[in-house]
Order: sequence, then structure tokens, then C-alpha cells
Amino acid sequence: MLDTLKSIDTSLFLFLNAQHNAFFDQLMWIASGRFTWIPLYILLLWLLYGEHRKRFWLVILTIVLMIVLSDQFCNLAKFTFLRLRPSNEPVLRNLVHLVHGYSGGAYGFYSGHASNSFAVALFAIGMIKRFRNYLIPFMLCFAVLVSYSRIYLGVHYPGDILTGATAGSLIGWGMSRLFLRIGRSMDQKAAIHSES
Repeated sequence: MLDTLKSIDTSLFLFLNAQHNAFFDQLMWIASGRFTWIPLYILLLWLLYGEHRKRFWLVILTIVLMIVLSDQFCNLAKFTFLRLRPSNEPVLRNLVHLVHGYSGGAYGFYSGHASNSFAVALFAIGMIKRFRNYLIPFMLCFAVLVSYSRIYLGVHYPGDILTGATAGSLIGWGMSRLFLRIGRSMDQKAAIHSES
């Protein structure tokens, strides 16, 4: 069963990675870049500040904890499963399309880019009520683009992406629920204190 899943994962990776041209090489390289999305993150912080001004310090603390959890779970998985990235797999090396010679680190299960981008997306969706109708499709498109870029660049299998997206979504949504629960608890305590 596991061998069948790996075979499907590899076949799907090779098909998707083979769909490339010069324009998308540059687009996916930019989409996967570490600093590309800083303007989006600044905008999200501004929107979060607008909605949670009284507890913005708690928003920042929650975001830091969310990213640490996302990164650490991903690193734990990589060094537990030790699954080579397709770009580093000897039998695939000549079949993988790489951009600018980038092949990533040794291990790829699961994708930190997918985990972090979906964590940010689900956290923002859970926390920002204003513009939510626009925010949901935009943030999901952002997370899918970042995640897909990792397959395009040849450094992750689709299974790495799916697992990372699932883990990141759970972490992002869970942290937004945790923040809102703590906020309600603080409001209740403040109300009780003001009455006494």
C-alpha cells in the first residue's frame, strides 16, 4: 500500500514538474521567495490591528507561537522520516526540472512552505472578520500558489505539500480559535472585575 502511494506521488510529481516554461520558472521562483510576501504580511498585521487593537500584543504572541509550531513540527517530520526531496533522489535527479540550480535541503517530508502559508491563511481567515468574503479566496490562492511553487521548483512531492497544507491549516485555525477563546475569557474576567 505504502509503495503504491509513493509510486502515485512520484508519478504525479513528475507530471506536474514537467509542465514548465521560462515565464513560470520566474513566477514560481518569486512565489517561493522568502521576502516576496512581506507586503501581504504587513497588510494582514494592519487588518489584525484594526480588529484586535486592545490585544494586539496577544495577536503577535499567537503568531510567533504559530510559526514556531509550524516550523518545529515540519523539522521534526523531516528528520524522523528522512524522505529525500525529489531534487535529491538519485533515481530522479536527471528527470527533475530545477530553477536556478536550487535543490533545497536533503529531506522534504513535509513542506515547511506549505505548512507556514496555510497556517497564515487559516489564521487570517479565522481572525479577520472584515473583508472575509474577499479574504478567504485571496488567502487560499496565496497558500496554494506558494505550495504549488515547491512542486514546480522540484523540491517537494505532492504528498509533502498535502501533508504540510493539512498540518499548517490545523495549526493556523487552532491558534485563531485559541486566541479568540483567551480573548473571551479575558473579557469575562474584566466584566466580573468591573462589577465587583
